Amino acid sequence: MTVQITLNERHQKILQATVKHYIATAEPVGSKTLINEYDFTISSATIRNVLGKLEKAGFLYQPYTSAGRIPSDSGYRAYVDQLINIKNSVKFPFNKFVDSSIKNSYGRYEILFQKITNILADLSGCIALITLPQIASNILYHLQLLRVADDKIMLVMVIDNYQTESILLETNQLKIPHDDNFNDVIDRELEILSNFLNHKLKGEFITKISNLDWSELNEDFYIYADFINNLLTKIKTNYRLSNATPILIQGFSKLVQQPEFSHIEQVKILLNLLEKEQDQLLPLVFNVTDIDHSSSEVNIRIGSENPLESMQFCSLISAYYYQGEYPAGSVGIIGPTRMAYEETIALVQSTANYLSQTL
Repeated sequence: MTVQITLNERHQKILQATVKHYIATAEPVGSKTLINEYDFTISSATIRNVLGKLEKAGFLYQPYTSAGRIPSDSGYRAYVDQLINIKNSVKFPFNKFVDSSIKNSYGRYEILFQKITNILADLSGCIALITLPQIASNILYHLQLLRVADDKIMLVMVIDNYQTESILLETNQLKIPHDDNFNDVIDRELEILSNFLNHKLKGEFITKISNLDWSELNEDFYIYADFINNLLTKIKTNYRLSNATPILIQGFSKLVQQPEFSHIEQVKILLNLLEKEQDQLLPLVFNVTDIDHSSSEVNIRIGSENPLESMQFCSLISAYYYQGEYPAGSVGIIGPTRMAYEETIALVQSTANYLSQTL
């Protein structure tokens, strides 16, 4: 049973020193270590008392009886949220590691992003993840509604790299009475609707268009409100399903050198996730279904905060990179919960900023 406590200044300093020492050494931390290495002016007994309180509060635990303490997921969370200043942390000089071979890759996105992923893995000593940019084929250039049979309508879309997408719809969704002039009427209405939708949607990101405000449709088009809403939702759904975001992954061999990954079963579980279950991993680093609610902040998931069981002995730090104001992809690092959070957060943010500038 954990006991709720408010972290006072002494608690914070001892927790911070414990986390930093364990991150650096992977060895449980005791009061003598803190006295010897961190200029505390209080007694060893006082430090032991505080360590005991932090353990009862769930921030630390003992891996075995008589051992020192190590941070729990809650301890790391308190460290990240309260004991380091992410916004004012020193920015990582990512540009220093970009050589001419990378700069010459501009225009060839996959080559460029693969090289950046390699650098990120080397610098972090962990698994680096970067999703390829989705902006290049994400803006609507033109659309047309066409009757292809008495009961079928086809929507043809041209996106801004001149690829086409098509979606089949039912004519009964238009709610036009069936009479002798039905085909002529529907052809005319489809042409009017096509012109209207092009006027409203040209230049919009496909993943955003179903969330546009249509509450002020003028009277001429109000009867088509349900049809338009269904159409836009279908566009977004179909486009998302047909445009999976590949994830570039590097650094697995570096991560398994960490002591936390000495158990082969853990390694197998994580490797299976990275190689065979990327569809589960993708929403954690680049959530296309929630793209309109994105944030420029670094996202940090620590241990059990990860929804995937195969990730719950790891931490994931990620951030979006942008083209203009729109998230184009994501940069992420997977490592042990005993991660150098301050440095890794700065590295992820710096890499994301670099890719935003590159795009």
